[in-house]
Amino acid sequence: MMIKFDQVSKRYPGGFEALSQVNFSLQKGEMVFLTGHSGAGKSTLLKLIAMLELPSSGQLVVNGVRLGQLKKRDIAAYRSSLGITFQSPNLLNDRTIFDNVALPLQIQGLAPLMITKRVHAALDMVGLLSKERMLPLHLSAGEQQRVGIARAVVHKPALLLADEPTGNLDPSLSAEIMKLFEQFNQVGVSILIATHDLALIAGMKHRIVMLKGGRVC
Repeated sequence: MMIKFDQVSKRYPGGFEALSQVNFSLQKGEMVFLTGHSGAGKSTLLKLIAMLELPSSGQLVVNGVRLGQLKKRDIAAYRSSLGITFQSPNLLNDRTIFDNVALPLQIQGLAPLMITKRVHAALDMVGLLSKERMLPLHLSAGEQQRVGIARAVVHKPALLLADEPTGNLDPSLSAEIMKLFEQFNQVGVSILIATHDLALIAGMKHRIVMLKGGRVC
């Protein structure tokens, strides 16, 4: 099991309950779509997995790690085992494409030769190797999103989380991005994608989990 939510709730100060007694699991090697209306709790669920938020109650296990028992000093190492990409790729505009993708590996302290090898492989997979020396501002929105995905997978995470990765893209670019995720899934990466774009995922043969008002339905 890659992810297991057991009766997980998330209540914010003031009493708003973003997630209510959620039971949900994702198998190793599975690709799952998480969908629902805006405010249904999709982003909150991903933030709990990334430990950007903590649950109010219930138990969450990710890749054998009980997140509630994780010590503060181990959170950074846990997060570095994940790949995370958002609707906005949040690239560093004063750094080249190569440098943006290399960032997680530099943080891990990998040798320069290994960094170059990994970055080139990741950029090649997303079709942007020829643009490694360019700055993000010179790329299209779809290309910038692909750079964000390359950065999310460059350290070979076992689990990839994507929060509305096609939210800013037109339908043809959105389909391209989803094909990229499928390619990563085919090499064994477990993937959870939050999206409200039902038309985009309807024809794809992956499980769809619906959230409504903070509950799985």
